Order: sequence, then structure tokens, then C-alpha cells
Amino acid sequence: METAAPSAVIVAIDGPSGTGKSSTSKAVAAKLGLRYLDTGAQYRAITWWMITNGVDTDDPHAIAVAAGKPAIVSGTDPCAPTITVDGLDAAGPIRTQEVTSKVSAVSAVPEVRSRITELQRSIAAEAEDGIVVEGRDIGTTVLPDADLKIFLTASPEARAARRNGELKGKEAADLAATKEALIKRDAADSGRKASPLAKADDAVEVDTTDLTLDQVIECVVTLVEERRTGKRAGGK
Repeated sequence: METAAPSAVIVAIDGPSGTGKSSTSKAVAAKLGLRYLDTGAQYRAITWWMITNGVDTDDPHAIAVAAGKPAIVSGTDPCAPTITVDGLDAAGPIRTQEVTSKVSAVSAVPEVRSRITELQRSIAAEAEDGIVVEGRDIGTTVLPDADLKIFLTASPEARAARRNGELKGKEAADLAATKEALIKRDAADSGRKASPLAKADDAVEVDTTDLTLDQVIECVVTLVEERRTGKRAGGK
């Protein structure tokens, strides 16, 4: 981005749920002194706002009309990321199963993607020291000129096991159900017309199936440092 310092680096990390995007992105940003943005939280936030304000999340027109109404603010400290909607802390509410079940449908509406994409680009542009942005369409749509693009993958079985580990109490489902839900969401995210989940042509793919979180973090840190060193030397 034009406003970033010469040694700053914009990192786009994409991939489906359960590949370790959030944990990896936060850790890499913290280790390298970069900002951090969870774009999925923003889509969850606007979905939560739709639900709590009585917008029919099965009606794309109703979603489109309301897309510009909520004020969504993302804090980019990797050690303590925050998100508020109309001034209210939404970090907890956006992680419910209800939001999870509706976020793909809301996210598929072009007006929603346009609104959130604009917000994401402005946040990245203001990150003077660089930023790690994680999501599903960062390298392909939001930040196509990112200095480094990484696409995390993992087997459905590994992703389901990780996802189950994140759920607690009544939210926890059996492994088969979690796997089925992940595959269904993959299909929805990959098949939508507006900014589908996809690997950018110039992205580095990292399969996390048989890697520990620390190994994934180490791999990505190395990639980022190599790219940042290249920028300092005069390359992209």
C-alpha cells in the first residue's frame, strides 16, 4: 500500500476454516511487530447485527439494504484484537453457532462484500508498519497487490478435529457433523459469485494437516521475513 513504510509488508493469509489461519496470523503478526486483521470476524459482526436487528438473513435484498447501517470497528493489536458493532463489544456474540450457520449466506451478498472489502482495504492502508490480514478472498480480491500471499490448507478430518477443539459445551458437535458442516461451508464460500474462496495464482500453499501450530507459524514467519528482507533490498 502507498502509505506503508518501505520495510513494511502486507501479508494476505487465506484458506478455509480449521486450517489454523487465525492462530497463525495472530502469532506471526505478534512475532514480527505487524498489525493483524481477522476479516472473518467482520463478516460475523455484520451477520450478528443482521440477526439482532431482525433482518431476514434468507433474503439477499433485505441484507443488501441493511449492509451499510452497522458501524464496525476492528482493533488490530495481534495480542488483543477487538471488534465492536455500533460501539458494542461483539467478540463473544459473533462466535455463536447461530452466527456461524448464517454468515456464509450474508457474506455472499455483493453489497455486504463491497462494504466490508472497503473497510478492510482502509485498515490495511493505515497499517504503517505492515499487517497480516486473514480471510478467504484477501489475496484474490481485497489485497491483490499484497507483498506476500499464503494459502493454508488441511484435510477435512484435521480441520474438523481442530474446529471441535474450539467449541465448548452445547456448541460442541460430534466430529462427523463438524466435518459435514465445514464441507458445506467450503462449498458455499467457494461457489458464491462475489469474491469466492480461492487460492491466488501467486500464493504460497502451506498444507497444515501434519504440522503443529508452532511449525506452521515458523514456516510463515520465515516466508514473511524473506519477503520483508527483499523489500528492504529494493524488491517488491
